[in-house]
Amino acid sequence: MRKTHPLVKVLNNSLYDLPAPVNLSVWWNFGSLLGLCLVTQILTGLFLAMHYTSNVDLAFYSVSHISRDVNYGWLMRTVHANGASFFFVCIYLHTGRGMYYGSYLAKETWNIGIILLFLTMATAFLGYVLPWGQMSFWGATVITNLLSAIPYIGKTLVYWLWGGFSVSNATLSRFFVLHFVLPFAIVALVVIHLLFLHETGSNNPLGISSSANLIPFHIYYTVKDVVGFIFLLLLLTLICLFSPNLLTDPENYIPANPLSTPVHIQPEWYFLFGLCNFTIYPQQVSGCYCTSNVNLSFNFLCQYYTTTLCALTLSTQWTKLFSDYFLEFSWFLLELVNNQ
Repeated sequence: MRKTHPLVKVLNNSLYDLPAPVNLSVWWNFGSLLGLCLVTQILTGLFLAMHYTSNVDLAFYSVSHISRDVNYGWLMRTVHANGASFFFVCIYLHTGRGMYYGSYLAKETWNIGIILLFLTMATAFLGYVLPWGQMSFWGATVITNLLSAIPYIGKTLVYWLWGGFSVSNATLSRFFVLHFVLPFAIVALVVIHLLFLHETGSNNPLGISSSANLIPFHIYYTVKDVVGFIFLLLLLTLICLFSPNLLTDPENYIPANPLSTPVHIQPEWYFLFGLCNFTIYPQQVSGCYCTSNVNLSFNFLCQYYTTTLCALTLSTQWTKLFSDYFLEFSWFLLELVNNQ
């Protein structure tokens, strides 16, 4: 049946009998872990959306109601909030592995992956606004104001995004809708990402063709993925049960007040590298420019190394290693400095 039924045949060719290189290491597990994180976030998000109210007067108290009065609502919220951090741990490691092992040589797969990274960042930012605490409100105000750095249309674009002349009820409502819809767009792009991946095949730690040495995905790699799932779910469960507020800003437990600015305004840890650019450069435009360059450097890797004729020479390989390490170290350093 798995080779004759039209639907089951597609799943069989994608998950069961998929030819995979024999030497894939644990670094290739983060792709499947991202799938687990995405499913977890969507399921818990659907349950939270059933009780959430996207109104500036009620949003904060609806989140409190979910945590206090809804059966296992506290669990859904902590899994969803901490699951976002696990999502970004996996996505950054997945991207770093792709940079180090040259996954950007498959241009279509890499470019779809970068789009997925940006959509995930946008979805996380929108979700951070929804609890409507102090950090949510002021984070939304600061981040959306960055669009005003765009010449000519920046201010108009900010007002259009707000739905008025400040962050208001219209802003919260549209952020909630976008936060609800974007994950399904991400799912669609994940399917396209996998289609391109299965068309070209996975690379491997050696960086050479493995077409002569392939094994079925099941059972060799499904076992490794299941072990990764167990470790991820165990760690997420431990954090949610024993230290649910470990990655949460205490300021966000205060209802949003437009008349009281927090002493410090900072996003979640996975956006600190972007914030550090704005604290280093005094001009808003300079910070936007630097952050944009960091993001565009991912695409530059793909375009540069696939158009260089001497990509396999020794000198280019040293250049590749240096640039990959430099980008990853720079990102880590920006996170560390801005967290002090």
